[in-house]
Amino acid sequence: MRHQKGASYIAILFAVIGIAFIIKIAVAVWGPYLDDRLINNQIEEQLLNGQKNMTPAKFVQEMDRRLSMNNVSDVKFADIAQVTNVSGIQVNKDYEIRKPFLLNIDIVLKFEKRFDQSSVQAK
Repeated sequence: MRHQKGASYIAILFAVIGIAFIIKIAVAVWGPYLDDRLINNQIEEQLLNGQKNMTPAKFVQEMDRRLSMNNVSDVKFADIAQVTNVSGIQVNKDYEIRKPFLLNIDIVLKFEKRFDQSSVQAK
């Protein structure tokens, strides 16, 4: 029994630090991705059930109401998306979120997606 087998205290410490680092990344990224998925679902639902001749201002107002109901308060719809109405509503969502991570290191999350009312209704 001269040589002991198994993990040393240093190896266990590094494993705990690594797991904590991965959990910190997951916690920092989870919220914005969940909010973006919810925003996408609300846009598609509004395009599917909304009027074809809805004005862009009315669409933005309805989306702000929907996001407020779903507790998405980090972003305003008018700041993250441009809405046009040319033969149906088109939504161009393009924004980024910067989250502080560790000391002076930030995580930047960029979200882009285009929606077209005719293609959403064709699904």
